[in-house]
Amino acid sequence: MQDRYFISHFNLKLLSRYAAVAISIFLLSSCNIVKRVKDGEHLIVNNTILEDGNKTNNERINNIIIQKTNSGVKGFLGIKLPIKLGIYNLARPNIDSILYANILSDTSKVKRRVALLSKKQFDKSIESRRNFNAWLKRTGEAPTILDESKTKKTANNLKKYYYTRGWLDNEVNYEIVKDSNKRAEVIYKVTRNKPYILDSLKPIISSPAIDSLYEKFGKTTLLQKGVQFDEQLYENERDRINTYLRNSGFYYFGQDYVRFIIDTIGTKQKVNTELIISDRTIRGDDSTTVTPFKIYKIKEVNIFTDDNFTNRDQVIADTTIYKNFNLYSKDRLRFRPKALTDAVFINKGDIYSDLARSRTQRYLNDLQMFRYPSIDYIENAQDTSLIANIYLEPKKKYALSFDPEINTSNIQTIGFSFSTGLKIRNVFRGAETLEITGIAAIGASKNRNDPEAAFFDINEFGGNVRLTIPRLFSPFNTDRIIPKYMSPSTTMNLSATSQQNIGLDKQAISGVFSYNWYPSKTVTNTVELFNVNFVKNLNTNNYFGVYKNSFDRLNIIARDIGYIANDETLYDDSSNTFTPADIFISDVLSGNTGLSPNNEDYVLVNNIDERKQRLTENNLIFSSSFDYKKDRRKNIFDNDFSVFKWHVELAGNLLSNLSSAMGSQKNDAGNYEIFGVAFSQYFKTELDYVKYIDLGRKNVLAFRSYAGIAIPFGNSNSIPFAESFFAGGPNDNRAWTAYDLGPGSSKTTNEFNEANFKIHLSAEQRFSLFGAFQGAIFVDAGNIWNVLDNVTEEAETFTGFKSLKDIAVGSGIGLRYDFSFFVLRFDVGFKTYDPSLPDGERWFKDYNFRNAVYNIGINYPF
Repeated sequence: MQDRYFISHFNLKLLSRYAAVAISIFLLSSCNIVKRVKDGEHLIVNNTILEDGNKTNNERINNIIIQKTNSGVKGFLGIKLPIKLGIYNLARPNIDSILYANILSDTSKVKRRVALLSKKQFDKSIESRRNFNAWLKRTGEAPTILDESKTKKTANNLKKYYYTRGWLDNEVNYEIVKDSNKRAEVIYKVTRNKPYILDSLKPIISSPAIDSLYEKFGKTTLLQKGVQFDEQLYENERDRINTYLRNSGFYYFGQDYVRFIIDTIGTKQKVNTELIISDRTIRGDDSTTVTPFKIYKIKEVNIFTDDNFTNRDQVIADTTIYKNFNLYSKDRLRFRPKALTDAVFINKGDIYSDLARSRTQRYLNDLQMFRYPSIDYIENAQDTSLIANIYLEPKKKYALSFDPEINTSNIQTIGFSFSTGLKIRNVFRGAETLEITGIAAIGASKNRNDPEAAFFDINEFGGNVRLTIPRLFSPFNTDRIIPKYMSPSTTMNLSATSQQNIGLDKQAISGVFSYNWYPSKTVTNTVELFNVNFVKNLNTNNYFGVYKNSFDRLNIIARDIGYIANDETLYDDSSNTFTPADIFISDVLSGNTGLSPNNEDYVLVNNIDERKQRLTENNLIFSSSFDYKKDRRKNIFDNDFSVFKWHVELAGNLLSNLSSAMGSQKNDAGNYEIFGVAFSQYFKTELDYVKYIDLGRKNVLAFRSYAGIAIPFGNSNSIPFAESFFAGGPNDNRAWTAYDLGPGSSKTTNEFNEANFKIHLSAEQRFSLFGAFQGAIFVDAGNIWNVLDNVTEEAETFTGFKSLKDIAVGSGIGLRYDFSFFVLRFDVGFKTYDPSLPDGERWFKDYNFRNAVYNIGINYPF
């Protein structure tokens, strides 16, 4: 309790300091932002663009403004706080003069301080003041001083922008509003006038081979009659034509050969366009020739399978011809020919295609067998053909990895783990990868009940074998359904672990057989044909040693009714045993204690027993699943994208059908068993959608919506604990700790609250503070419920739309530090709406730092 108070007190003290600094900066920013603005100058506090009299918030248009206002964050009532300007204003512009006037000019003061600190320490103190002042300037942001020449340039740039978007006759003026407090606002007034519309498109194509194809690629032109003129349309059309022709055999074609001439003179806001595609220009040393473009075909495809710098002077020792591919090796060919040719989309006799080249490059990289595979083409001008040479440098066959770790957690004082892995490439000469990994860990628990037990009383041992095959391993031909350009692969994974800790020790064995493929650059599909998972709990007698809240509730009931078993109360401090709890449960449910099924204590004991049976039972899960993911993010710097995930899983159907067909006997609970374990049968699906909106200047608005449900049926009346849902934690509803929220409006005190239905929503605004520091404001909402299972408690079940009133809402603030390769995150979540409280007391009941939840995490929560 004292430790908890100390941590809370420490957090409050730390937060109070941060709050004091924030308030100081706020006051400085709001009241003295013109501190460094000289007389006769004006600080730009606002830029406004009026588009035909209406203010526009279009980011692309507002980014045209050259002199932007000082960056900041929006506070209460939408008031912008220029924090960086406030930090800059803290710096002294004449620090050297101040130091000289206050310290260095007074020789007696200097002597006293040198005598007190030493000359070295005194010099360091002076230099530290200079460095801190310089840091304030670097971290802060100088005031944006009005410069009318830049305002005129912005007006001209706006005029150009609207011209390129079709308003060729636009007018742009500006107005500068100054006040007596050295502040200024710039208003840009844009009158767009009538836009110009595309009318005619006339092709002028010099090369006959390209002209003969115009009817095909001209039908899908972006320059359609009636569309508003936009220069970007012309750029996109140029790219489209170039892509089409580069994939139609024109090896030497490029964008520069496509030009447009537009005519708007006397056309009454109509645009007439000439599409000009020129002949090929060949520049020699002393002359330049112009010749029509020709279609090139692939004459030969050569694959050099072991090309590297070391053997560059060796002669070819092994030549293999396989399906019109020529494979050359300077040593013995390590790969089966089919394994390499399956990765090549460039075929003898085909016309040249950029797409075939890029697909080949990607597939070869996906194999992870070669270092920087390259593709070169050699021209044969006589018959307009190309020889494709593919150069491969194999990686080492064996790779060994070691990964030691030292860690601590809420259940162990210190822990040591060591994992090692062996990767074997091309294990069966078909570009397969075999990975064998092992892990060993030991730890010392914080709550050892037996002082004579070994110090390291936690351990885990495990191993994993993973085989990746770069194709679909199947007796059927799947090329028509999933062609090889989708980079299909097969994964077989087998793992086993054994854990011994202060909880319910367990052993687990799992096996997975899955297919993966990529229909497009943004879409990933995964099918797990078989996923088998067997979990055996070893130390079930220690259940009440782990789930002590359940034990405490049993203990209270036993003492209230004066229960005694085996001459001892339910819990004996001297013997430190939990065994009588099982006897007590048995006596209650057998009617030996006087508690009847209508009694609340009886119902509570029954619920505890059902939960115990569920969490201690062995699990056998035999499932199949499908995962779909569409990720529109272009790169790690893209902050305007969306990600959609869908998971659907079906477990137990195959085993149920086989058991029924074989006439297997059911156990006393009416369930089929395999090897003495009742297998799980359920349907599960999850939907997850994330959307990022880039607001500019490192300001991002992020949303997440998630829903998941797992419905037991047939051989199960509940979901295995490992497949259930929980709420709370640093990546969920941050106002609650993990497993602490729900189910529904219940007030359970279980250590781990879980259910089979979940809804979660999050919204977060992220903004730059200063340097690598970033801030965030967030709102999280959601909860878990039981539905269509064996839980009947009304507060815990989802009964319809009325249960949505039990959605918990948390809000808070966050501070992050960007290390470039990862982000360290600190979030403070406040319980804004707590459904476990009585109606009328749910909003802002515990909205304070004392009841807040403090989360530390790595990278963003979504």
